Amino acid sequence: MARAETIFACQECGWQSARWQGQCAQCHTWNSLVEEPLAGPSIVAKKVNTAISGLTLPEVERMSRSFSRFSSGYDELDRVLGGKNDDVGIVQGAVLLVSGEPGIGKSTLLTQIALTTDLSKKNTQKEAVVAYLCGEENPEQILLRIKRLQDSEPKKNSKEKTHAPSWHFFTTQSIDAALQALNKLKPDLVIVDSVQSFRSEELTGAAGSVGQVRAVTNVVTQWAKEHLTPVFIVGHVTKEGGIAGPKVLEHIVDVVLEISGERTSDLRLVRAYKNRFGATDEVGVFRMMEQGFVEVPNPTDVMVQQGTSGTPGSVLAAILEGSRPLLIELQALAVRSQLAMPRRVGRGVGLSRIQVLAAVLEKHCKLPVSQYDVFLSVAGGIVVHEPAIDLGFAVAIASSIANKPIPRAYAFIGEVGLLGEVRLVPYADSRSRSAKRLGVERIFSHESHATVEAVLRDLAIR
Repeated sequence: MARAETIFACQECGWQSARWQGQCAQCHTWNSLVEEPLAGPSIVAKKVNTAISGLTLPEVERMSRSFSRFSSGYDELDRVLGGKNDDVGIVQGAVLLVSGEPGIGKSTLLTQIALTTDLSKKNTQKEAVVAYLCGEENPEQILLRIKRLQDSEPKKNSKEKTHAPSWHFFTTQSIDAALQALNKLKPDLVIVDSVQSFRSEELTGAAGSVGQVRAVTNVVTQWAKEHLTPVFIVGHVTKEGGIAGPKVLEHIVDVVLEISGERTSDLRLVRAYKNRFGATDEVGVFRMMEQGFVEVPNPTDVMVQQGTSGTPGSVLAAILEGSRPLLIELQALAVRSQLAMPRRVGRGVGLSRIQVLAAVLEKHCKLPVSQYDVFLSVAGGIVVHEPAIDLGFAVAIASSIANKPIPRAYAFIGEVGLLGEVRLVPYADSRSRSAKRLGVERIFSHESHATVEAVLRDLAIR
């Protein structure tokens, strides 16, 4: 097949060039020219002369019946993917982009999904077919992972599966050849690992380039919609944490999932930053164990250790991960500083937040925080960005400085302003109810105290 003609277009201003250039001649942006296929005159004329027929609402309703859901095999993941009642999980024909740091467990999770979900329920054949497009690993490596997951103990929270899938591995890096093979195979689930490893024959760029990533995603998405087959695409991330490739990549796919977690912790959070078939306010909680991903139905048991109860600097705070209220433990350590500029160190919390809380405690609560090195940590290895933990961290710092423990029956919810006030946070009632269900007897928040100084006074910390 003859290669289609291509042209290099600037992604900023649209200027086009027959050859690649490092800088756009029109807007002078560096590295913005991307190779794109150029349609010939005959194709353009054919498109113009082709009549376009619309669809009526009854026709769309008949077509929508084929877009039913089937469970991924994990309640935590089904929660993220969305749905109602028993119709939850993966939508047939959906394209799901899975991203995360190297080694976070992307390939492991997708392999577990293929092993756990009952694909036989979505068709009449006895044996479901899983197609694995191997762009980075050879089939022998994937087989080792499959055997390890199959030989492990069954997950207590996973849904049982009735039939084992039939695996088919494709080692070509040509996405065009791979899709031709998929047309003959007719799989029930496709895993593309990863999109940066494949290339389209229509473009001359190397695999992983901006143009190739966009072209590969386009053809895979078109194939998935035509065959009503769900496709999981593994995507790399940049050193800044964003998804590698053009931003349009996230617009093409239906669902964008991100797996996050600290390298030093076994806790993994699965979030949906885009979901055309559901909400984006849910979070799935897993633990990365030797046998793979294991669901955590009650994350509070993992994030709160009872052994730290009665220790100065340890407090409970109610946060919101998606729409799920969680109770977590915040820890603070304040020690006399031997430096001219005291240290501020945080794990799971930003440095700027520590500096603001230290300044508020120094100014409005008259605590000598400037004489102490302050170390803050969110127990459990998660990263919290919402301001609802401000009050908890402020009390933890004061507790460590005064060497006064905080009762475990207390929980703190609230944002701390620069004037020392305790500000209201979203879904405060839901957080309070969830904390009380978990055994908390008293909630400190905007409704109970107006300022941080009033909270410390109530706790007898001065």
